[in-house]
Amino acid sequence: MAAEALRNSVRELCRKCSVVRLFDPWGSSLCTCPLKYSLHPYTGCSHLCLYCYATSYIGVRPSTPKKNFIRRLKRDLRYVLPVLPIDMSTSSDPYPPEEERYRLTRQALEILVPRGYRILITTKGALVSRDKDILASGNVAVMLTITTLNRDLALRLEPGAPPPEKRLEALKELSEAGVPVGIRLDPIIPGLNHDPGEIKALLREAVEAGARFVVTSTYKAKPDNLVRMKAGFPEIKEMLENLYRRRGIWMHGYWYLPENMRRMLLKPVVEEARRLGIGYATCREGFTDPGFFNAGSCDGTHLIPRRMEAGTYWKA
Repeated sequence: MAAEALRNSVRELCRKCSVVRLFDPWGSSLCTCPLKYSLHPYTGCSHLCLYCYATSYIGVRPSTPKKNFIRRLKRDLRYVLPVLPIDMSTSSDPYPPEEERYRLTRQALEILVPRGYRILITTKGALVSRDKDILASGNVAVMLTITTLNRDLALRLEPGAPPPEKRLEALKELSEAGVPVGIRLDPIIPGLNHDPGEIKALLREAVEAGARFVVTSTYKAKPDNLVRMKAGFPEIKEMLENLYRRRGIWMHGYWYLPENMRRMLLKPVVEEARRLGIGYATCREGFTDPGFFNAGSCDGTHLIPRRMEAGTYWKA
């Protein structure tokens, strides 16, 4: 009851905000994320990942700075509870190539971090390591998405994102600077990045670079991203159509693989994570048993350190 009252209070406060939002799992009962905010300095996303789930509502377009973003953020913070984490970002990446020019994410961090806000950075952008100075000074953790070590496959899947080796370098830089880091090894896509040996090699490299946690999930098909995936990978077009459209299950706006196949695809990730001694979780799979979920959160918020006390509401 107390949790629901807090959610309702946060939701009511967020009605007064224009860029800070209450994270919305689109009504999915499978979402296990803690109560948190989302913050997107950009609309669209220049990483242009074929499997992107967010394109059904943000479209396929390059990252564009939000108009008057910093001014709007400062105004919103009068209504943001500092004890709740802020996830940057849950749909439009906070470190697209455009961030090098516009520095909106950096500017937001310069406002949030000194005031003790708890921040989770979720990104594919290797540019995140540029900001290691400010990230290491506050209540901040970083989750870097790395779906494969295969550079050619990554280029086809995520044409606008940095190559996997650059993301691993960023992971290491952040860890060495004292920033808690983990990885998102998702989505696992049958026929592309599902090989257990390659998955285990990726996890070993990530842990060597400093990762403390991995969250993973299987590819969930939406009508628009399935069209892109079949066009981008014609060699597995029929397999994807069969697995998702014919044999799959429609849940919460996605075609899911059959449960036994999802467990099979995710098993190498969680088994290697367990062997390496790091936490692991699955995202929107409905698997909450210890075999598939052994961490303080499913998104990495449990990694956020307590370097400073959270302030009260924003005061200009």
